[in-house]
Amino acid sequence: MSDLPAAHEQHLRLPNREALRAPFSIHPPRILLLYGSLRTVSYSRLLAEEAGRLLEHFGAEVRFFSPEGLPLPDAAPASHPKVRELRDLSQWSEGQVWVSPERHGAMSGIMKAQIDWIPLSVGSVRPTQGRTLAVMQVSGGSQSFNAVNQMRILGRWMRMITIPNQSSVAKAFQEFDANGRMKPSSYYDRVVDVTEELVKFTLLTRDISGYLTDRYSERKEDAEKLEQRVDLKAL
Repeated sequence: MSDLPAAHEQHLRLPNREALRAPFSIHPPRILLLYGSLRTVSYSRLLAEEAGRLLEHFGAEVRFFSPEGLPLPDAAPASHPKVRELRDLSQWSEGQVWVSPERHGAMSGIMKAQIDWIPLSVGSVRPTQGRTLAVMQVSGGSQSFNAVNQMRILGRWMRMITIPNQSSVAKAFQEFDANGRMKPSSYYDRVVDVTEELVKFTLLTRDISGYLTDRYSERKEDAEKLEQRVDLKAL
């Protein structure tokens, strides 16, 4: 350890290849979809629904959260029924899809409010850590990536595994038919790519997410807290 004087040897762990080969769970991947608009004709909702159909085709169990009735962050207690519903769904999920319209060059406030209501931790439980994430956006004009780029930052902040692929649908009003179904196009093909990739990453990581997110700094911090509790009991 002479070349790592700042490290605590007892908390260092060499990567364990066997821990990365855990047996695969056999239940369908559990995917939660969030969308960022309350409009009657919401293209972010329609895109989320199209993604949900594809995810079910690829073998996933899919649930949606409707943001209607969700209070603004801190405007209601965490016991609010819509907040509890959102947090329970996030805890249930093994992967998520976030779909937002782009408004004023950013994700919508409705999308951000949903993410803000999901805490980084509730006691010892982290509702998003280690879960996979796919990000998508719809735009009224030319193609843009502002919303998906912002959601990627938030996904990292929420300790999620954000997949490399993403979807940005330009002039979304032209991409859906009268029945709310997405028309064949290169945009649709990309949505297929994203959902297929999300299921693959979820299958790959869900059984080892605890190992993937086991961190030196947190092991060290937990040990220090335990020592402090032992010292207090000895007084």
